[in-house]
Amino acid sequence: MKFDWSEGALAEGLRLYEAGEFFTAHEAWETVWLAALEPEKTFLQGVIQVTAAFHHLRRNNSLGTMLLLQAALRRLDRYPSDFGGISVTLLCQDIRECLRTLEAGEPASQLPSPRIQPG
Repeated sequence: MKFDWSEGALAEGLRLYEAGEFFTAHEAWETVWLAALEPEKTFLQGVIQVTAAFHHLRRNNSLGTMLLLQAALRRLDRYPSDFGGISVTLLCQDIRECLRTLEAGEPASQLPSPRIQPG
């Protein structure tokens, strides 16, 4: 399966994610995830977990945020530096930085969401 982040549900989810509408982005990407096969399915699950993590962060659930980011990292770390048209290296670096911030107990209110950037 080739991902096209410029149209359809992937593009809509990306637009929503970048606008900070994490729950709605999660819903858009889930429609693609449900139809995907491996290895794309697990990749999308990791991306969706990042989105869900930031939905939890908005609801002041730091523990839920950390658990989802850790789960996403376990899934995404297995992929090459670029997969599905996304820079996995950049995304994983951003996830690690978010986890460091949360684990250090630093204020998370202004934590930037990891970059999901099509290449």
